[in-house]
Amino acid sequence: MTDLKSIVDSVYHDLSDRIGEGKLADYIPELATVDPRQFGIALVTTDGKLYSAGDAATAFSIQSISKVFTLTLALGKIGDGLWKRVGREPSGNSFNSIVQLEQEKGKPRNPFINAGAIAVADVVLAGHVPKEAIGEIVQFIRQLADDDTIAIDHNVARSETNTGYRNVALANFMRSFGNLNHPAEHVLGVYFHHCAVAMSCHQLAHAGLYLASAGRNPLSGGSVVSPSRARRINALMLMCGHYDGSGDFAYRVGLPGKSGVGGGILAIAPGKASIAVWSPGLNENGNSQLGSAALELLAQRTGWSVFGQ
Repeated sequence: MTDLKSIVDSVYHDLSDRIGEGKLADYIPELATVDPRQFGIALVTTDGKLYSAGDAATAFSIQSISKVFTLTLALGKIGDGLWKRVGREPSGNSFNSIVQLEQEKGKPRNPFINAGAIAVADVVLAGHVPKEAIGEIVQFIRQLADDDTIAIDHNVARSETNTGYRNVALANFMRSFGNLNHPAEHVLGVYFHHCAVAMSCHQLAHAGLYLASAGRNPLSGGSVVSPSRARRINALMLMCGHYDGSGDFAYRVGLPGKSGVGGGILAIAPGKASIAVWSPGLNENGNSQLGSAALELLAQRTGWSVFGQ
């Protein structure tokens, strides 16, 4: 039987001398103030056992990892109708590319690049004012993690709102093509705030369990999504969850994953566990440098991969 505690501890130990590697996401001023010398790992199995090491209880800005949860909500609202507005293919371009959006007439390549997540936020906003939609997203994440303390970091949200000019351009561009149903500033309010949710590795690993458990929350026993929808969300995470580094992550780690420029990564071992890692320093593709290395070691030592042993 795999000794997960020893594996998690050994991964942390073997990488501890590299803590601080990578570059902070300094284009969001608030993220530039984070101490780069932090590193946490948390793994929760489908039967609820938690294994962690390092700074796993420290909250951080999950940024684009939140797109997994808003995608889940949007699919719950309009089902496969979402794919008329957002594609399901890797982008091959920067996560905030305007050129690709123009070439493809305002339809984002996938729900995890910025334009795609803005379109998803527009779906979640339907029937709500922005404050209500933001509240629905936070409450959904709290339910998944079974933790009512999860909240938005308003300093990060303000920092993104004040500097997110390219996202403003993307939203207005989609609006010009008829792929945004609400005023751009309302949609962006939802988008910036859901990216500013703060969570620890412990909380994030718990929140992702439904994707490791065929769409059910194994701790509460409730159904979050159908098994087929869970498989499809995992497939999108595998193909598109690391921007232009998605192929390399699939090659090295072999698990569905979603990264955020706050330095976090949520990875899913279907049928086995949900894993969250965090270290703020990023590699050239905007993914946690140490977090990616940790997941590669973890996958090697557990033998977990969607591609077989």
